[in-house]
Formats: sequence, structure tokens, C-alpha cells
Amino acid sequence: MTTYDVYGLGNAIVDTEFQVSDEVIKQCNVQKGVMTLIDEAQKHALVEALSKLHEPVNRSGGGSAANTLVAVAQFGGSAFYSCKVAKDATGDFFLADLEAAGVATNRQDGVTGVSGECLSLITPDAERTLTTCLGVSADLAPDAIDESALAQSRYLYLEGYLVSSDRSRDALFRAQAVAQANDVPVSLTLSDPAMVENFRPVFDELVARGVDLLFCNEDEAKLWVQAESTEDAIAVVRERCATYAVTCGATGAIVSHEGQPTAIAGSEATPVDTTGAGDMFAGAYLWALTRGQSHAEAGALANRAAATVVSNLGARLTPDVFGKHFGG
Repeated sequence: MTTYDVYGLGNAIVDTEFQVSDEVIKQCNVQKGVMTLIDEAQKHALVEALSKLHEPVNRSGGGSAANTLVAVAQFGGSAFYSCKVAKDATGDFFLADLEAAGVATNRQDGVTGVSGECLSLITPDAERTLTTCLGVSADLAPDAIDESALAQSRYLYLEGYLVSSDRSRDALFRAQAVAQANDVPVSLTLSDPAMVENFRPVFDELVARGVDLLFCNEDEAKLWVQAESTEDAIAVVRERCATYAVTCGATGAIVSHEGQPTAIAGSEATPVDTTGAGDMFAGAYLWALTRGQSHAEAGALANRAAATVVSNLGARLTPDVFGKHFGG
């Protein structure tokens, strides 16, 4: 019996967004356009520095895979998310936000420490620079997995950010093994260029163990397979994982089912904030597949959904914006 359309495993992060100039990015000493992991002390220092210049423009539940699962739920699918939060105000906010979105989870009570938080710095070109303090989310381990819920799901979705710690890597491999033992297709996102660059062997191992659907953008694809061009990268990706979706920004995406690629045209957008575009793409794509749509149809919907996210502030669409564009 299938209970959930998508079972996700990933970080639990609360996103706090600031609109800043490129000069502020330089002052913060972070690399524009990528995700930088910071510790608790660095987070407090950064918050203090930013608060002197800007007020946050938005605060919401986040985490890459969590955003994807929320998208699945918005489209009408059923989703379950395994993560880890501390017993603090940030963790309570995250879980309440997840519940309000209609995503089930296996809450871990009484965890000491601090919950994860991401400071998202958005520049006028709509690029987002992420500084993330994982907190207890870095300690996500195999015991966070609800194996019964996973076994009753149509897809497993693995967040590539989890490759950054030994315990969360173990959780990735365990979830992958449980899914395969129960004939649940495994999907994986490469998540971020910095993750690919620093943890390429882990991604190699995950894919070698068996990934049924790979999500990445063209920069991540090139870094992963060490190719100079998008075309060359996709050719190598196809050899390693025959079913994939490679996003190419405003120009669209290349999707493939069992080695048969299809180019998907981009959707019109007025960029405001690129945060969460890839997360929404994956969520819409997976939902469409669970409804029997083809990979080409899933790619077209996913491109339109990602373009809608890019045209609004935040990694997730508010119910009114979602309803305006997709009904419901």
C-alpha cells in the first residue's frame, strides 16, 4: 500500500532573507551565488552585522528538500519529511510551518542544541548567496528515518547538502538502501556547486549504488563530471544515470527518461529572487511523475513552477500566489 507520493530526507533550516548590495556580500566575506556553511558564532556575528544595515524581508521554513516536499504538497500530493531540529523557537517554527504546509514528519522531541538557520542574501540581480548554520541538522543520522513511511512511498528524494557530514551521509546511504529494498525509486539532487566540488566522491558513490532520477543544474553537472560544456556534461551524466533533469536557467532544461533526452523550453520570468528555484522544479517534477505524466510533461510544469518562484521573494510560493498560477 502506498501512503506517500514522496518521502524526503534533508536538512531542517529556517530561512531569513535580506535584500543587500554586492558591496555587502563582499563585506560579509562570502562567495556570491553559493552556499557557505558557518558555525553558530559566525552566524551571530553575521546577523549582528546585517542588522545594522538591513531589516530581514522574509522569514520562513526552508531547507532544500523541505522546500521540494512543500511543493509536492501544494500541488496536491502527499509528502513525508525526515529531518532534525532542536527543542528551541527556531525548531518549533520550522515544524509548525511544515505542518501548516501539509507535510508529515517524524518529530524528534527533546533534542538539545540549536536548530538550523540560513541567512539568504539577495542582491539586485536576484542572485542568492546562502550562509547556513546547520546546528543539530548536521547530526541527522539513520535513526531519523521512518522506514515504514519510506517503504510506503512512490519516490525517495535525497538532498545533496547532506553529504557534508559523516552522520548525514550514513543517513543518505541507509535511506537509499531501504528504498531499494522496497522497490521505491531513488531520486537525488546535487543541491549546490560547492557541495559537488567538495564532496564529489560521495556523489559518485551514491549514484553508483543506484539513483533512478538525478536532479541538478548545468553548473553542478559540469563540476560533477569535470566537463567544460553543458553538452559534454550531459553526455557523461547520461552514462552514469540515464534518467535525469538538468536545469539550464532561463533557457529551460534537458530531461531524460532511460537515456532519451528532451529539451524543455524555459518559461518567462521577471527575476526577483532565485532562492528555491531548483527545489520547486524538483517538487513539481516529482508530483507530475506520481500523477502519471511523462518526463517531458513533468519538465514543462517544473519549468513553469520554478519561473514562478524566481518571480517572487522566497523559496516557497505563498498559497495565494500558488493558487493564482496553478489553481487550488
